[in-house]
Amino acid sequence: MATQTETQASLHTELKAAFDEKTHDGYKYAGYLPVYDNITKFPPTESFEFHDRGLDADKSKPNLLQTGNPDVIVDKLTPRVGTEIRGLQLSSLTDAQKNELALLIAERGVVVFRDQDFKNIGSEKQKEFGEYFGKLHIHPVGAHVDGHLEFHNIYLGPDNLYRATFKSNKLTSTGYHSDVSYEHQTPGITILTLLSVPSTGGDTGWVSQTVAYERLSDPIKQLLEGLKAEHSGFPQAESATRDGKFVRRDPVRSFHPVVRVHPVTGKKALFVNPGFTKRIIGLKDEESDAILQLLFNHIRHGQDFQVRVKWDDRTVSLWDNRVTAHTAISDYDVTNPEEGLRHGFRITTLSEKPQGVNGLESEW
Repeated sequence: MATQTETQASLHTELKAAFDEKTHDGYKYAGYLPVYDNITKFPPTESFEFHDRGLDADKSKPNLLQTGNPDVIVDKLTPRVGTEIRGLQLSSLTDAQKNELALLIAERGVVVFRDQDFKNIGSEKQKEFGEYFGKLHIHPVGAHVDGHLEFHNIYLGPDNLYRATFKSNKLTSTGYHSDVSYEHQTPGITILTLLSVPSTGGDTGWVSQTVAYERLSDPIKQLLEGLKAEHSGFPQAESATRDGKFVRRDPVRSFHPVVRVHPVTGKKALFVNPGFTKRIIGLKDEESDAILQLLFNHIRHGQDFQVRVKWDDRTVSLWDNRVTAHTAISDYDVTNPEEGLRHGFRITTLSEKPQGVNGLESEW
């Protein structure tokens, strides 16, 4: 593995910009525009100990939700998924507040903070905030921020339509997924900050996989609780290679429980998603396909356990990939410079080896 010094040197000599400089002349966040490091390779991920910060939280969340400050406003976005907070700065949270936030995210799936200064505190403090919740993930193929491979770049604008090509032959641009669920130890909390947003559109939708599980009939629950499914990173890596992108870590596949138990709340959640789940282990092809399509349609169409969040450029959203799936909603004209620039960065933390019901564990 390259040393930090070698890596930084490589980033200055082997970077490929994924944007047009003239288009962004004078852009305040030009340092966060997407680039590709085409040289740094990483070894296979290794197992590590993980401690969920939610385990350290006071369950009543007095430091986060009972501050006594009348400017702090906390609202549920829907009854079962999503909470919005105004009047608190992520950049100023104490450790006790961060622990309670981790618990709240586990319980509500996604927590949206408005009127934030987070995008202006600098990359080192942004990284430090993410690291409080866990080891930071480096995406194996995606664009990133110059000098910060841990910052996965979210960019769709008239000078870079790459993210739009994946859905160009589909009737809809939406695609529910749980971030890189093929990893052996999958993501826990993800932090998404948008730096530039369309005047309208470009929302994100989340679905509660906890409620999705709860809505199933008891016989189906019992069946699924004994099953594992394959989550694969190979199609993503193959697509990147085909498109001339650099693969910085060899792809992996994992066999995760179809029903996952959250280590803090103890609640059960579906852990399959249309983005990365390929088949259910031990079933005939037709059986696996039928069950997965049932679950995928359940996830896509369950608007009574989904939430849709409208962005502005001072919003930060944090969610738990273990109990939600999400999708970008690209409903704006991306070819129109006045309408079609959606730019931000994602910090993703890794969590525990997935645990299922009755001791069922992931394998690889």
